[in-house]
Amino acid sequence: MTSVAHQLIASHLVSGEMVPGTEIGLRIDQTLTQDATGTLVMLELEAMGLDRARTDVSVQYVDHNLLQTDEKNADDHRFLRSACRRWGLWYSKPGNGVSHPTHMQRFGKPGATMVGSDSHTPAAGSLGMLAIGVGGLEVALAIAGNPLYLVMPEIWGVRLSGQLPEWVSAKDVILEMLRRHGVAGAKNRIIEYHGPGLAGLSAMDRHVIANMGAELGATTTVFPADDAVRAFLRAEGREDDFTEIRASDDAVYDAEDEIDLSTLEPLIARPSSPGNVVMVRAVAGEPIGQVVIGSSANPGLRDFAVAAAMVAGRQTADGVSFDVNPTSRELLMDLTKMGATFELLGAGARLHQSGCMGCIGMGQAPATATSSLRTMPRNFPGRSGVADDAVWLCSPETAAASALTGVITDPRDWAEAEGVAYPALALPERATVNTAMLEAPLPPSEAARVELIKGPNITALPELDALPAHLEAPVLLKVGDDISTDAISPAGARALPFRSNIPRMAEFVFDQLDPSYHERARAHEGPHVIVGGDNYGQGSSREHAAIAPRYLGLRVVIAKSFARIHWQNLANFGILALEFADPADYDRIEPGDVLTVEDLPEWLARTHEFDVRNVTRDRTFLVRHHLSPRQVEMVVAGGLIATLRAGA
Repeated sequence: MTSVAHQLIASHLVSGEMVPGTEIGLRIDQTLTQDATGTLVMLELEAMGLDRARTDVSVQYVDHNLLQTDEKNADDHRFLRSACRRWGLWYSKPGNGVSHPTHMQRFGKPGATMVGSDSHTPAAGSLGMLAIGVGGLEVALAIAGNPLYLVMPEIWGVRLSGQLPEWVSAKDVILEMLRRHGVAGAKNRIIEYHGPGLAGLSAMDRHVIANMGAELGATTTVFPADDAVRAFLRAEGREDDFTEIRASDDAVYDAEDEIDLSTLEPLIARPSSPGNVVMVRAVAGEPIGQVVIGSSANPGLRDFAVAAAMVAGRQTADGVSFDVNPTSRELLMDLTKMGATFELLGAGARLHQSGCMGCIGMGQAPATATSSLRTMPRNFPGRSGVADDAVWLCSPETAAASALTGVITDPRDWAEAEGVAYPALALPERATVNTAMLEAPLPPSEAARVELIKGPNITALPELDALPAHLEAPVLLKVGDDISTDAISPAGARALPFRSNIPRMAEFVFDQLDPSYHERARAHEGPHVIVGGDNYGQGSSREHAAIAPRYLGLRVVIAKSFARIHWQNLANFGILALEFADPADYDRIEPGDVLTVEDLPEWLARTHEFDVRNVTRDRTFLVRHHLSPRQVEMVVAGGLIATLRAGA
């Protein structure tokens, strides 16, 4: 009665028991970092005094901050390379590819565990891996050989039956999950797909689904390692890395769902949430100004080839910017061999470098009051770089059809109007493997002599003090439901170049919601509180959304509920995450109210529930925390780095 997820966890369990809701520790085989989060990871490794990476494989990718409008990003790339050479990590050069599909091509291995400082790390679950997105500090600890601690999730079995119809693809499968369950529907769960419908999904199709499990709030997503995975690894010249991993016929799941793939239709997520999903036909005819194909959410050769086949011999609509972001150097070479690059360019495509680009707001911002269709995983407000953006998420088929018509178009309706059949794609059996842009770890004797190269924009991590015994702090900000880490610490070309400079990064905190927050927090010069609604901190794993507010004095966030990764990041940097025992108390607090708690460390160690006094309104309300004893010690000490230093 064993699921794939249980097999992966059991084979790496170092502490705890596989009981949902309790803390477990897992041995980690691989790590993934990218440049938007990796600079902090490398600074954390330096602060920890690491001598050399102790994982089987650790890889640093440069795929997010590729725009070099000044020296900052280039300096960070140089710093990351020097850190990889110093500590024995692989280094993927700028332009080599987006981390998730590139890692899958070169390093992904069935049966392995991986953590990554990117919330879409679970994409590797497509190969039968247990891959979890976490904050950078936890990745740093894993590189140093420490276990990953997390709350044991429930296992949610989703049975797939039937076969996808023409003009419907893997993106529509995960959009259907989001349509049914919303952006918090898989919180504290591992989604495991199984059933006869898997036979029609390639490993890269599964990558699309596993990648966007993060938008459901899932801890991770797993698929079996079966014939589709073997075929993928064979095409990459790595069949020797294949190990079969399947669920037993009588596997039992904590929760279950089923999707008959044959009943699915083209879907689209409306602005501005991945969970705001409707049928494409329900919004057909909406004018658009931009279409972007690419990103880690649709990274496969098929995803680009089907779009190329649709636009071949045609021209995209006037007034539409048709952007194509190849997800890896390998993929671009294969597209070119197939002639697909020629077809895309002939149709008016703007071909960009291999990287995340517009997905993280690094270029490709849409025009004012213009709808942008993207095959990307997220469309949070302002993420594109435009404050009032209107970003829609869809499949490559829907994106290509819409690029040709200039309005949102169901690809089935376009095909009928044009009298064309679904493309019969002749994909190569062997990938054009390209390892030239991967730098292997140096031997230990040579690595020990490497000096870190830090540009002037790279600063040391701030010193963080312990939690005060008596907390008295004002509520400086109150926010609503589904606040994303993009809203807390924005990405994009304006802010991300300061990712290794916390004082400068702090200037952008909550800039979208309250531009005065930064100045008010600095002027207060003491601890303060933020109040939030449900699913506080959804989205990206970026720990800047914890450390930058902490630098400004944030010590407590009280919310109705938290997204998993951000909740963990708050604890890592000594910020206490509390939930309202009665959600109605959210409405009884206003910005400016002063809250107090006496003997706070003692309360945390003794119980999971205690009272907070609102001095301004002369009332108390009950809160609870879900920290383990290990995390309580960490928060009281001022964060994980302070705890490690104390134990050194």
